[in-house]
Amino acid sequence: MAQLGVNIDHVATVRQARLTYEPDPVWAAVLAELGGADGITLHLREDRRHIQDRDLRLLRETVTVKLNLELAVAEDVLEIACRVRPDQATLVPERRTEVTTEGGLDLYAAPGKVAQAVQRLQQAGILVSLFLDPDPKQIEAAARLKPDAVELHTGKYATASPGAAQAAELERLRHAAKQVVEHGLILHAGHGLTYRNVQPVARIDRMCELNIGHSIVSRALMVGMQQAVREMKNLIA
Repeated sequence: MAQLGVNIDHVATVRQARLTYEPDPVWAAVLAELGGADGITLHLREDRRHIQDRDLRLLRETVTVKLNLELAVAEDVLEIACRVRPDQATLVPERRTEVTTEGGLDLYAAPGKVAQAVQRLQQAGILVSLFLDPDPKQIEAAARLKPDAVELHTGKYATASPGAAQAAELERLRHAAKQVVEHGLILHAGHGLTYRNVQPVARIDRMCELNIGHSIVSRALMVGMQQAVREMKNLIA
C-alpha cells in the first residue's frame, strides 16, 4: 500500500493571508500524524509565500514520521536543507508567477546544477526525490543523476476530463512508473490528487508514496484534519 505524505503548505497560506500566528502548520502536522499520515510534506519556496524558515525548524523538532522538504535548486534553500536535514528532499521547479508548481523539473535545462544538488543533499544524509513529468526522456535523464526516488507529476491526470482523456493520462503515469521502477528508483506521485481521483494512481504497481495537500486541507476545513487524513488513507488502502 502506498504511504500518504500530507502537504501542509496551505495551512501556512491561510496564516500568511493575515500575517498572523494561526492556523499553525506545526499543529496541523500533529493532527495529520494522529489521522494516520505516514509523512509530512512542506515546500520552502524562495519567496516564502507560505511555509517560513521557523516552520521548518519546528517541524524538524516535532514531526515523528517522515519529513519531506520540497525545494528549488537554489543555494539558499539547499543550504537550509543541509543544515536542518529533513528525512527527504524533493527537488521541484519554481517560478515566482505560478500559483502552484506547474510541472516537473526539466533535467535537460541545467543537468549539472541538479546533479550537484542531488549529491550535496545525499552527502548530508538526506534521501533525494526528483519531481518529474511522466516523460520517458526526463526519467532517463533522472536515472543518470542517481537520486533515490522520482515523484511523478500527476497534474495533467488530475485536470483531465473523466473518460478517455483521463484514461490516457493514467496510462502515461503507468508507463512512467514502470520506467522509474526498472531503473531501481523508488516511485512517488503527487499534485492535484483528490478524494475522487486518487485510487487509480494509488493502485499503480510499486507505488510507494503519494503526496497530497490542497484536497486534504480543503476537506479539513469541513471535517477537521484528523478525519480528512483518515478518509484519504482509507481510499489509498
